[in-house]
Amino acid sequence: MTFLGMPPFPQAAREALGDTQLRRNLAHATATIRAKRAAVVAEVPEWEELRRAGAAIKDNTLRQLDRHLLRLERSLTDHGVTVHWARDAAEACDVVGRIARSHGVDEVVKVKSMATQEIGLNEALAAQGVTAWETDLAELVVQLGDDLPSHILVPAIHRNRAEIREIFLSKMEGTDPELSDEPAELAAAARRHLRQKFLSARMAVSGANFAVADTGTLVVVESEGNGRMCLTLPEILVSVVGIEKVVPTWADLDVFLQLLPRSSTGERMNPYTSTWSGVTPGDGPQEMHVVLLDNGRTRALADEIGRQALRCIRCSACLNVCPVYERTGGHAYGSVYPGPIGAILNPLLKGVGTDAQTDSLPYASSLCGACFDACPVRIDIPEVLVHLRSQVVDVRRGPRPHAEAVAMKAASWTLARSGRLRIAERVSAVFSRLGRRRLPGGRRAVTRLPWPGSLWTDARDLPAPPAESFRKWWRRDERS
Repeated sequence: MTFLGMPPFPQAAREALGDTQLRRNLAHATATIRAKRAAVVAEVPEWEELRRAGAAIKDNTLRQLDRHLLRLERSLTDHGVTVHWARDAAEACDVVGRIARSHGVDEVVKVKSMATQEIGLNEALAAQGVTAWETDLAELVVQLGDDLPSHILVPAIHRNRAEIREIFLSKMEGTDPELSDEPAELAAAARRHLRQKFLSARMAVSGANFAVADTGTLVVVESEGNGRMCLTLPEILVSVVGIEKVVPTWADLDVFLQLLPRSSTGERMNPYTSTWSGVTPGDGPQEMHVVLLDNGRTRALADEIGRQALRCIRCSACLNVCPVYERTGGHAYGSVYPGPIGAILNPLLKGVGTDAQTDSLPYASSLCGACFDACPVRIDIPEVLVHLRSQVVDVRRGPRPHAEAVAMKAASWTLARSGRLRIAERVSAVFSRLGRRRLPGGRRAVTRLPWPGSLWTDARDLPAPPAESFRKWWRRDERS
């Protein structure tokens, strides 16, 4: 399934808030991950220095992205890898589909990959007669349940184990009817289901957490071992990699391999860190392809404020601390990138003004700043959200005068001359008497004004002007 046709965030969030089971699942899962992360981060006294180092490496790389990408291409090619460049989702899907068809492949196994979800690869391959099997446990749950992912790290976070048991019983052939909802039994059932897929698949598809330019090394970190199986058993390996995933040198990985596991799974290091640098005769895949994916990334790079979103290492720490995400879940964001990072990444990749759903995302935040505090590469998400909101307003306003802009210009004109301000004070004093009343606590407020002032007072009270203006007070004080 895809997120096409999703409603704007306010409508989707309203529906999600009515699902009490979803809210319980999310509250339990995010609280657990937050606690684990806090414990392991507290063990690192130089955590803030690591954050700053990660941000600096990413920013320096993005400033010379073209040079590093060309270097990566040369390194990969020197190691027997075929490199493809994809401007958008359609081109990337076409490349992977052509590779599968040219080898007569009708099934592929997949490592968990946000990039392939972003481009809708599974659906594109299915349209060409190729079945893609997700091998990550949570991704498998989503796939078998004909569902949508709702979290970057834990795509099935909106499901509890009783729901997962029902999905396995109804969708996974050969599942024991006596299967319980114990996590170990559920994992064992998935392992039995996937074992034959691993052994029979001739082609695998992966993403990459990082791509090292000077050595041509791709890196995948994961927790289950399914990725290692996909990266070593099939004879053909295709990796779809966003162009922002490049880092200049092997030494740069030191910083990110400390930041990523602590921020994502709350672990000191990932159980499986796989690296590969091309074809090795007689060992592992004998044909390798890398698809370097743009799909809006150069658009984001051109935005001086928004480009910091390309630092993202997909750890999901911002989701786990976000009060909005915790109450609405990921589906409300209408994208494979949910939560605070999705609220900025989607409009940056697609472009503001694309559709109402995308334009609603910069408003899916309270701007509390918890996401910035949690981000291991210091993406100032609140700053980018405000920046994107201004773009949305500009796009919606278009060439027609906007009421807010007209009001601001009128205020500027009035405040520019003392005589105009004096007249405005007198007029406001007259109109305020029409709807002034005393509220509990002795406070006076204007609760009702004629139109267009009623557009304000229908929804909120307006503090009543003082009985004596500053000008009158000043003149009276001078005379005394």
